[in-house]
Amino acid sequence: MSVVRNMTTVGGYTMISRITGFLRDILIATTLGAGPVADAFLVAFKFPNFFRRLTAEGAFSVAFVPLFVGILQGDGKSAALRLAEEAFAMMAVVLFAVTLGIVIFMPAFMHVLAPGFARTPERYDLAVELARIAFFYMPVVSLSALLGGVLNSIGRFAAMAAAPILLNLVLIAAMTIFAGSLKNPGYALAWGVAVAGVVQFLWLAAVCRRNDVTVRWRLPRWTPGVARLCRLMVPAALGAAVVQVNLLIDVILASTLPTGAVSVLYYADRVNQLPLGVVGIAIGTALLPGLARQIRAGEDQGAEDSQNQALEFGMLLGLPAAAGLMVLALPIVTILFGYGVFDAVAASATADALLAYAAGLPAFVLIKVLQPGFYARQDIATPVKVAAAAVALNLILNLILMQYYAHVGLAMATSIAAWVNTAALLWLLRRRGFYLIGAPVRVRLWRMMLAAGVMAGGLFLAASQLAAWLQGSVLQAASALAVLVIGGMALFATIVVLFGVVRIDQIRAILRRLAPTS
Repeated sequence: MSVVRNMTTVGGYTMISRITGFLRDILIATTLGAGPVADAFLVAFKFPNFFRRLTAEGAFSVAFVPLFVGILQGDGKSAALRLAEEAFAMMAVVLFAVTLGIVIFMPAFMHVLAPGFARTPERYDLAVELARIAFFYMPVVSLSALLGGVLNSIGRFAAMAAAPILLNLVLIAAMTIFAGSLKNPGYALAWGVAVAGVVQFLWLAAVCRRNDVTVRWRLPRWTPGVARLCRLMVPAALGAAVVQVNLLIDVILASTLPTGAVSVLYYADRVNQLPLGVVGIAIGTALLPGLARQIRAGEDQGAEDSQNQALEFGMLLGLPAAAGLMVLALPIVTILFGYGVFDAVAASATADALLAYAAGLPAFVLIKVLQPGFYARQDIATPVKVAAAAVALNLILNLILMQYYAHVGLAMATSIAAWVNTAALLWLLRRRGFYLIGAPVRVRLWRMMLAAGVMAGGLFLAASQLAAWLQGSVLQAASALAVLVIGGMALFATIVVLFGVVRIDQIRAILRRLAPTS
């Protein structure tokens, strides 16, 4: 089905993005380690990302895509593009004005974002300087999200999914070419972030032109279309703000812990984001436009089937990924980052945080499956309320668990809150008659969980047998880890086939549909 093909298209490009992202993060880890410069850059990079996700991925995408699809189906491409152009003009004016204000008052914002940095003035001053440079990424990449939303709405998922690859390549180039010629490598990375935003925008604009959906410049005007979009964006922005505040709280609290806590959490989250990005983001991106079309056409059963398919697809990949990360956290972190100034202490601290994050990975994937059930019906308020409750719970758990587990407690709180968020969304969808997991799907989910548990046990036993290799040279450790990963995948695949979760002919059919589409 097209939903699987779209998910694999997005997932394939996201996988490439995550791989290049790992190369980027390995360069950062080996050059900066988990010290003050790393903390300063990662906070500086997180600041524009906070607003990007608030204005673009969080608020704009979930409001714009269903509205654009509706106009496209009802009034045609010209009317839909007119809405996109009107929104583009208003966003450009507002975003660049906000950017100028934040850059001017960055020292005050940094006190809010990383209050613990004030205890180390050099780290604080560096974070302010780097954030001022990197923040220009926010308005450009937010406008890129509009172009990506247009492309996704017409079924062209590859370009937007590939755009983050350009960010990683630009940052890798900045590190390798300019890191030694500036005051410190943090400046090369900050300038790389700003330049990458422009590169991503030009790439998506060229793809839009090639697909005959060019978004042209108009004078900013308050039109009925913009007003309707803003009405949908307000609750979406609140929802995105809730999620981003959740992440912001982690940074604020981590900045009060010993130096390196911000960096350790970042590296652990990056590893956890590999399967989450490939599976969860692919599902959320590909599911929403199709679901909106099905609901608008009154195909309720088709919409439910699409969500069931997305749920099974997500858990078939998410459950073994979570189990594998939890069992192999330390060797994974050591192989990826354990070079240069990234020492054994940093690797152990990062692995502990990764284990806690991985426990919540299936929940993060499920949220990506369930939220489009509301967004496609232009019900954005309900996920906002659920997310707000999850943030409140996360804050309470943060304050409690960090007293006992330091940075690991922050990761644990994030995972627990994600599971509560998932349970609430599922209950509300079922209560409103929007989505019901059928009995056959529930049976297959239980079998997937059992298979993931068996795989985790097998990996644990195998890792104990390969312990000497995992602690040996880089080549030995990498070889042992490759054997464990491939063996774990083969074991899980064998069990799900034996349990009847999937059939061989289904696997062959899916593989035939994996060819990326533009």
